[in-house]
Amino acid sequence: MGLPKLTFFCELDAEPLKALIDKSMIRRLKALQASLSLGIRDMKPERVEVVKSLNRAGIPVIAWLLLPVEEGYWFNLRNAPQANHQYAQFKDWTQANGLEWAGIGLDIEPDIREMPDLMERSLRNWPLYLRRLFARREWKRGLAAYRELVARIHADGYRVDSYQISMIADEREAGSTLIQRLLGLVDVPVDREVFMLYSSFERPHGAGMLASYAPAAQSIGLGSTGGGVDADLGGPPPLNWDELARDLRLAYYFCDDIHIFSLEGCARQGFLDRLDGFIWDNPILLPETSLLHVESKRRSLRSLLWVCTHAVAILVAFAGGILLWQGLTRWIKRHTRSAR
Repeated sequence: MGLPKLTFFCELDAEPLKALIDKSMIRRLKALQASLSLGIRDMKPERVEVVKSLNRAGIPVIAWLLLPVEEGYWFNLRNAPQANHQYAQFKDWTQANGLEWAGIGLDIEPDIREMPDLMERSLRNWPLYLRRLFARREWKRGLAAYRELVARIHADGYRVDSYQISMIADEREAGSTLIQRLLGLVDVPVDREVFMLYSSFERPHGAGMLASYAPAAQSIGLGSTGGGVDADLGGPPPLNWDELARDLRLAYYFCDDIHIFSLEGCARQGFLDRLDGFIWDNPILLPETSLLHVESKRRSLRSLLWVCTHAVAILVAFAGGILLWQGLTRWIKRHTRSAR
């Protein structure tokens, strides 16, 4: 396996983005042979200028599409019409300014307005989630809409990436759509799927989480090194260099396509110079205790998803078993009496 292909996420507004992507940063990205997944938070002239400078330098840029916060920010099951409209606006903006993209990134996560409750594990919106348990038609409509969006992007000549939370892998194994319906995720086929395996959110078992999910990933997203909306949501402290170096080598053990969130966080902490000349194949010890902890939690999650998905069939089978048993016992009693 050769050296990994690196892609940095960048989630800055236009003005700080222009300050970050200067000639020095472009030289660093070229030295790392890295791509950039650029969050399209706005379509200001400063962003146009940055994209054109990256295009001229030959640095691949993926357009990471985002929505206004009042529309959910990330793409999800319930904002497919807004996602389609955003892509149409993006396409017009791209054509008007002659911008070049190596692909389109669809960030599929819960509505950002629900994240505080989810992070605090609050149950105050339980009636909403209860309704979603039975919203199969809504899920089917949303999935169909995103399939159409991916087909539309393909027809325009772009590759499509998706950024998915790791639990989607457990849902697939369980044959369930429960998490998708509850959280608004969309399991839509794309050209490259990136699992966001951010160990900073899973301390002290972050390395175990990474080792558990990485084998199923087409591309692995590492982080967070700081920045982005995670900071606004009160996320955990960013990774330090030792944690990032561990995650990089661990991810490389499984996959040679690696994303890092975020470019601005790496720049702020001085990681970019340390990545230049980084020794990827240094020996590492897989975190056995953490891995066993995560694997146990995943088995429990998959079992719960399977039971919930097949609950009706289980109840029917159970009721049928009881009726069958009652019928058999009555038959045995009748024939026992007649034999006497």
